[in-house]
Amino acid sequence: MKSKTRNKKEKVVSLELRAQKNEEAMIAGILEGSPEGIGVAVIRLDCGCKKMAAVNRQGEPASKVVIYRDNSESVCEQCKQDNGPFARVAAQFIHWQATDLDGATRLKIEAKVLGTYTSH
Repeated sequence: MKSKTRNKKEKVVSLELRAQKNEEAMIAGILEGSPEGIGVAVIRLDCGCKKMAAVNRQGEPASKVVIYRDNSESVCEQCKQDNGPFARVAAQFIHWQATDLDGATRLKIEAKVLGTYTSH
C-alpha cells in the first residue's frame, strides 16, 4: 500500500518538476528573443494556461504575449474565447533576469506591468 502512495507522490512531484522546467524554458526562450528584456511577466491562469511576455526597464513590453499550456498543442477552449482575463488569474509575478535593479524599481515595474490590487 505504501508503494502505491509513494508512486502517486513521485508522479505528482515529477509532473510539477516537468511543468517548472517547461516554464523556465519558455522564460529563457522569451528572454533570448528579447534583447531589451530584463524579466518576464508570468501569469498563471486557473485553467492551467500561462501568459508570458518580456518587459524592459521602463515596464513596457519587450516581446509579444505568449500564451501556452504545458503538454498541450494549444491553449484551452476557455482561453481561446476570452484570452485569459484577470478574473481567472491564479498567480502572477515577474521572473527577473536583471540583477542590478533595486527593490523600489522592481516594485514600480511590477505595479505597471501586473497592476495593483488589494485582497479583501
